[in-house]
Amino acid sequence: MSKLRLPALRRLVLVVGLVIAPALAHAFETAARAAYVFDQTTGTVLLSKNAQEPLPPASMSKLMTVYMAFEAITTGRLDIDERLSVSSYAASFGGSSMFLDTTDQVRVEDLLRGVIVTSGNDASVVLAEALSPDGTEAGFARLMTDRARQMGMMNSTFVNASGWPVAGHRMSMEDLGILSHRLITDFPTFYPLFAETEFPFDGRVPSNSSNRNPVLTMGLGADGLKTGHTEEAGYGLVGSAKQGDRRIIWVIAGLDTAEARREESIKIINWAFRQFAQSDVADAGTQIATADVWMGEAPTVGLTVAEDLSLLVPLLGQTEIVANVVYDGPIEAPISAGQQLAELVVNLGELPEKRIPLVADRDVARGGFATRVRTAALVLWDRYGPAATPEGS
Repeated sequence: MSKLRLPALRRLVLVVGLVIAPALAHAFETAARAAYVFDQTTGTVLLSKNAQEPLPPASMSKLMTVYMAFEAITTGRLDIDERLSVSSYAASFGGSSMFLDTTDQVRVEDLLRGVIVTSGNDASVVLAEALSPDGTEAGFARLMTDRARQMGMMNSTFVNASGWPVAGHRMSMEDLGILSHRLITDFPTFYPLFAETEFPFDGRVPSNSSNRNPVLTMGLGADGLKTGHTEEAGYGLVGSAKQGDRRIIWVIAGLDTAEARREESIKIINWAFRQFAQSDVADAGTQIATADVWMGEAPTVGLTVAEDLSLLVPLLGQTEIVANVVYDGPIEAPISAGQQLAELVVNLGELPEKRIPLVADRDVARGGFATRVRTAALVLWDRYGPAATPEGS
């Protein structure tokens, strides 16, 4: 018998029913020049306004400096109790500052608090010079850009470690959202630093010891991350808040005043938590559909979700949502349990399309001689109809 070739693959779409709570949430109109709101718990983008546009990030870009310092501590390149010298270059920075001088030997932990809580430009440069391959801030900025690309932050280019205004230093709101997500998930032991409201380093300039994040103490669940302001960038904030089992991240930029930044953040928190809720749709291993198998010991394979599936949905009633299972089939055996074979594509009103991987629920071995004979007969039937069989001859 000649070898049977796999038929041309077709993009197959299966309609499945999921009972969840949909409808259109009230659209949020933000006064920010650019904004990005992300439900971290379900991976849902709630708002995107000019979110991929590279903009001056001001001190919000210090989050990348902090991320790289956390990474260096985790890998052993830097010790949290290590004391670093302050160069004359680092000490020369004005603006937000720890008011360091060249006689200081500062613990890494204090420098991190100085960056996170008091937004110290000088502290950012001390960390940058310590981690740079050539001991310069410019060398560290190149590392920042390279690392950002590796993390999927394609609209970020760093020229310095502090966000000091300079041509070419840019980040998008989406990239700041990606970075915030990574800070929260990659460094859970360090993340509580972002919720600290005061850091009176060595008693220097007490008036500069307060965290500028305006929503930390408002009882809204906010626990990070960083403000930013320059004349060019306007007022911005990268924030995160947790209420119940849900966490959101929001990024806003280009507002006219600090008060506008505060009010916009409050509105976003309330909107994100009150207009949407997390709905548990299926437990891990739940079969969503079946897919056709080519040359397998079984003609079909079950498609399941690999992890518990929760979707973020608007809070406007109960109805049935029709979702699509999409795969290229038939799927050639052998197939391994847990192998991704398809996607569940769900649309929820104005929210972005959600695509969830579906995996094989079991192994399907390649069939033996009997399977090949049966498959050949089916191919002939499809091609020639009854004339292909002895009875039709």
